[in-house]
Amino acid sequence: MFKTINPYTQELLAEYPILSQKELDAKLSLSSKAFQFWKNTTFEYRADILKRAAQILLRDKEKFALTITLEMGKILSESRAEIEKSAGNCEFYANNAEQFLQDTPVEMGLYKSVITYQPIGAVFAIMPWNYPFWQVIRYIAPCLMARNVSLLKHAPNVLGCAKHLEDIFLEAGLPEGVFQAITIDIPQVEQVIANDVVQLITLTGSEAAGSAVAALAGKHIKKSVMELGGSDGFIVLNDADLERAATVATQSRMMNAGQACICAKRFIVVEDVANDFLDKFSQKISKLKQGNPLEEGINMGPLARIDLANNLSHQLQKSISQGGILKLGGNQDQCNFQPTLLDGISADNIVFQQETFGPLATVIRAKNEQHAIELANNHRYGLACALWTKDLEKASHLARQIDSGNVFVNSLVRSDSRLPFGGVKKSGYGRELGELGIKELCNIKSIVIE
Repeated sequence: MFKTINPYTQELLAEYPILSQKELDAKLSLSSKAFQFWKNTTFEYRADILKRAAQILLRDKEKFALTITLEMGKILSESRAEIEKSAGNCEFYANNAEQFLQDTPVEMGLYKSVITYQPIGAVFAIMPWNYPFWQVIRYIAPCLMARNVSLLKHAPNVLGCAKHLEDIFLEAGLPEGVFQAITIDIPQVEQVIANDVVQLITLTGSEAAGSAVAALAGKHIKKSVMELGGSDGFIVLNDADLERAATVATQSRMMNAGQACICAKRFIVVEDVANDFLDKFSQKISKLKQGNPLEEGINMGPLARIDLANNLSHQLQKSISQGGILKLGGNQDQCNFQPTLLDGISADNIVFQQETFGPLATVIRAKNEQHAIELANNHRYGLACALWTKDLEKASHLARQIDSGNVFVNSLVRSDSRLPFGGVKKSGYGRELGELGIKELCNIKSIVIE
């Protein structure tokens, strides 16, 4: 039995039974049957369903946002924004998938040679709690437009969101079995991966979860897409707009209570401007109001679970014992963790080496811009990086030296339906979103006719 607990009040919200073996078998069988129909549908038919899903998301935005906030704790304004972004992704793929999946001709001097993008089968998705609507919508919209079906294993603490998502698509006209939320536990995961209808596994989660699931995918020779941990660099050079950089730094580190893989976590600042940046950064963080996420005027709610808050507290204390200097915050009250700022962080400090999943910002001082790039690259993760400088030509050159899947210059790092998103190194492999994201979910078939 899975339990959903409100992280702010610690109130039990709901309990969800785990599927029995018979129930899971029935879900898998239904998925296989649904694929036989869905793979033969037209772009127009599928696009109409996605557009209706977008309309339902916006129509019932307040209901869905409230469920997000109650289940995982983010403030209501962020929950509403997540629903709006999810609706936009449905619209994006409804409007663009047909163009993205057109045959690509290859000139070989023959009658015809083309690359086609065809459905692959069922996509098994293992999704996290931190963006419980967006993480699902960003894969399911292209998945459906590519004529695949899907089985969703959502995080146990956001199963109310999973139920909403399933209901949304059914109301939008999606045939039964094309998209199913399955309430299963970890020992049942391999059974789903091994099933013949499942041909691709997509996971967003921790490095440990990704490693375990990728191993199972490899064992059963199934394609996988992994979007894993991040400890993103936020590089501030001498000529940066420090006021703007500090504003975006605060947003990037503290949005969603710091619980995002693309939150900036390591603020690497060239020594000449480090003190000025730290002062501005500290002032902006100190103005944040943490409290009940249902109340207007609150900037940050609790962390999603007590174990997450406890782990962040451990990392903070360990960091201080290793020489980190606490400049702001640091207090924990159950799931509530104060916005926190550390200075004097070295490359061997725990908060440099490990991902910190919560509102804890760490400042690392670099000797010069090249040293800043070296510090940014000196990490097991490579999801994204922000670079701040007024010299845009230099920025274009330096961005290519950064080992990550995404680099944003003078901007907040974010996912966007138009751009492929994913990482390198221990941050995973494969891409979501954009044209490349939908093609990741396809059988890329070459057809040659002489």
